[in-house]
Amino acid sequence: MTAKGGAGLLKTGLRVAIQGEMGSNSHMAALQLLSDMSCPGAGAIEIVPCTVSALVFERLLAGNVDVAVLPIENSLHGSVAEHYDLLLEHPVRMVREGLLRIRFHLIAVPGVEFQELRRVLSHPVALAQCRRFLAENPQLEGMPFYDTAGSVKHLMALGLRDTAGIAPELAATEYGGAILRRDLEDHAANFTRFHVLCREGSAGEWSDSGANKMSVAFSVEHRPGTLVEALRLLADEGVDLTRIESRPVPGRPWEYVFYVEFRFARVDDAAAAVRALRAHCGMVKELGRYAAA
Repeated sequence: MTAKGGAGLLKTGLRVAIQGEMGSNSHMAALQLLSDMSCPGAGAIEIVPCTVSALVFERLLAGNVDVAVLPIENSLHGSVAEHYDLLLEHPVRMVREGLLRIRFHLIAVPGVEFQELRRVLSHPVALAQCRRFLAENPQLEGMPFYDTAGSVKHLMALGLRDTAGIAPELAATEYGGAILRRDLEDHAANFTRFHVLCREGSAGEWSDSGANKMSVAFSVEHRPGTLVEALRLLADEGVDLTRIESRPVPGRPWEYVFYVEFRFARVDDAAAAVRALRAHCGMVKELGRYAAA
């Protein structure tokens, strides 16, 4: 596989692990982020759906897939905490970043009329993002399901005529459903940030000359001023901090790992920032360099 600059042409198919079913937002993000990695005569992108995020990492590290695509943050609901933990635990690197506009549609078995519906299935987060639609249609009972696209897969497989799913448009295409209502989400400015992940040893194949952003995890001693000092070191190196997130350290109550993202103008600035953190912090792990979305 060759992917220099993040835009090389593949001689074989690109296998991509996602968490969720075919037709999900993660599926759409994978196509959007990696569409330039295939071409006529080269292998197409093959999506490998996984039931849980831990399985995505397992398949990536086992070499069953080439890369993975996972969400890290939603503009309305915040970060995906589990994915930060998994990034720290496993030898992987972020190599690409992209934003996906989240749009939800009401999808049913073809031929079903809206007035026949009594239930709506979807992931709890999707249901929460479509509260206005559900409030305006009290005859519809919102029922949590494990996946947005999975809800459409389920109702199509069973031929349910009183049930619809709330899912992306791709789910209707994937399973042959009919869209009865479009754009159900309460807020139009709803975006999810996704990352492409590769195995740490193959990060060089995905190196991007346009990288201007870095993700780093670090820990500091549990005493006053240590976090402030770490952030001051980043500022002294001239990088622009764009995000900070904390996660608890398992088995060590009230101690935390900090995840930061920062932009840099020069590669030397990024390297200097990491060196400064290493001199001050108990643990530093570079999670990846990539072009900011």
